[in-house]
Amino acid sequence: MAQIQVQRQQAAATGAAAPPPPQSMPTQNGMAGGVATGPIPLGSTSLYVGDLDLNVSEAQLADLFGQVGQLVSIRVCRDQTTRRSLGYAYINFTNGQEAARALELLNFTPLNNSPIRIMYSHRDPSLRKSGAGNIYIKNLDKAIDHKALHDTFSAFGNILSCKVATDASGQSKGYGFVQFDTEEAAKNAIDKLNGMLINDKQVYVGPFLRKQERDSSTSNTRFNNVFVKNLSESTADEDLKNVFGEYGSITSAVVMRDGDGKSRCFGFVNFENADDAAKAVEALNGEKFDDKEWFVAKAQKKSEREQELKGRFEQSMKEAVDKYQGLNLYIKNLDDTISDEMLKEMFSEFGTVTSCKVVRDPSGVSKGSGFVAFATPEEASRAINEMNGKMIVSKPLYVAHAQRKEERRARLQVQ
Repeated sequence: MAQIQVQRQQAAATGAAAPPPPQSMPTQNGMAGGVATGPIPLGSTSLYVGDLDLNVSEAQLADLFGQVGQLVSIRVCRDQTTRRSLGYAYINFTNGQEAARALELLNFTPLNNSPIRIMYSHRDPSLRKSGAGNIYIKNLDKAIDHKALHDTFSAFGNILSCKVATDASGQSKGYGFVQFDTEEAAKNAIDKLNGMLINDKQVYVGPFLRKQERDSSTSNTRFNNVFVKNLSESTADEDLKNVFGEYGSITSAVVMRDGDGKSRCFGFVNFENADDAAKAVEALNGEKFDDKEWFVAKAQKKSEREQELKGRFEQSMKEAVDKYQGLNLYIKNLDDTISDEMLKEMFSEFGTVTSCKVVRDPSGVSKGSGFVAFATPEEASRAINEMNGKMIVSKPLYVAHAQRKEERRARLQVQ
């Protein structure tokens, strides 16, 4: 196990005897035992169950958790519009001992071939949102899953949440998160495990930073080199020196040119002092020179630019998906004679169709599928209920909410 490997290395470094591995709870009725998560929070009878397969029902959860104790309620959380599972549920027991036993025995148990992740449900989100006790681990071996990560870090304190990030096919992305109930436990884990080898890979373990904090950290990075673009073709090196020189001492200023000596309309200015560079960026970005509005910013490496552009693209894609969530329908098993106009006419009775298209190959022949977007989720749901399975030109239609490629791949993988 990854935990034993780390502890033996730690012991070798200190000259102490390696501690024994944590004892797993005994299994019963074929249920996989998990490592105890420490002291039971007072009165905790409610559990959060995450990483659920989207087809898991309340009945399946009742069968599994009912073996441990008496259940008060089970609720799989679902999308209000589509009624599809959101991949998590809440389970309430009659007493805290049974809830604790379920957590110990059933954490990481496969359900529909997907290991479930259990933690106590905290009605007060302040602890979770504060990020207290939350740590980030990267450069993990791809073989390490949620349970192996949990086993490795449980020696340092009571774990509230533990997760390895995975892609749509369920493969590890090589990083994960662990949240302890105290800052002291998190600091202890960072001190002991940062830089250690887990499965022959040196891992980084450090405090978790939210995206805003990471962005702030990046934006607060000190720099001396400044990038400027949208220059006039007549702008020369000396012009850059004169303009930027007002903000501090400059070591170099150059306008980039092609092989023929023609300006490429961008350049770089290097300051002796980072504070002067920051002042120049703040003062000159957006200013007009020779009727050209300059873009002035910290000079970035190619990898930094790519990362920034990737982030912007992913954000715009997410916003687009969120905007049309529940509105866009996928239709397949269409007859080859169905055109865009016919498809729109078929679905218009259920509401306002904002877009409609039959998918065709390069030669214009129908592929037997298409997309229809409605103005409201209610109209889209009504169309699914009425049109799915309906015979159109001797073919039964398949109508469902359109899914992103990653969602379809993950669903097929599970199936």
